[in-house]
Amino acid sequence: MQQPTPRPAPPHGSLRRAPVQQRSAQRLARILDACAHVLEESGYDNLSTRSVAVRAGVPIGSVYRFFPNKRAMAEALARRNLNAYADRITARLTTPAHASSEWRRAMDVVIDEYLAMKRTVPGFALVEFTVPAPRAARQANYEVADRLLALFAGPLGLDTADERLRTAFLVGVETADALLQLAFRTDPQGDPAIVAETKLLLRAYLARYLDGDGDGDGDSDGNGDGDAADGGTAAAAAEGRARHPGR
Repeated sequence: MQQPTPRPAPPHGSLRRAPVQQRSAQRLARILDACAHVLEESGYDNLSTRSVAVRAGVPIGSVYRFFPNKRAMAEALARRNLNAYADRITARLTTPAHASSEWRRAMDVVIDEYLAMKRTVPGFALVEFTVPAPRAARQANYEVADRLLALFAGPLGLDTADERLRTAFLVGVETADALLQLAFRTDPQGDPAIVAETKLLLRAYLARYLDGDGDGDGDSDGNGDGDAADGGTAAAAAEGRARHPGR
């Protein structure tokens, strides 16, 4: 009998008190927006409750009402990022243009939405789904993996309690995390060749778990998307070599 994959205990909530009234919720959102912009401009080491209060245009007591310190504030921002990421994926997968049970297309959406947030969301490069700390990063990837499995469960008919699937999604998230960090170290916008290879790697690995026939060969809908993906990867690789001729 397969033993469950150990999951780290989730961190305690970062908020000292949750907003009840709309005005309080709006103030909290303004504080987190300011936190994101200060991170973008000054980095995590220079983040402080005072700098965020100044940027948000609120008394510092308003910041302390929600957060005891900068780490708690950054954790709340990371939580908001994760919720926004899940919402973006859900919105893409439920539009007529993308609604499909074909998991390869859905997995591309997962990568594309991460890239979009990395490129456009203030502070996301420093605080994605966790604060800059190794232990917290490990916890965050467990949570991201479970959130993605939950998003895929309905359209694909997956069992979120299946430990093999939970482990597979965790391995996929950890692998994509490492490769996409490499892509952004190579190119500030994300090296297109590495991004394309990441998508192919995830498709090949997850096929054994998500393909209906379980053999991982070809496309589950038989429409030749695998060949199209290979062509796209070759084009992206060529673009990457042209942008980085020394590689």
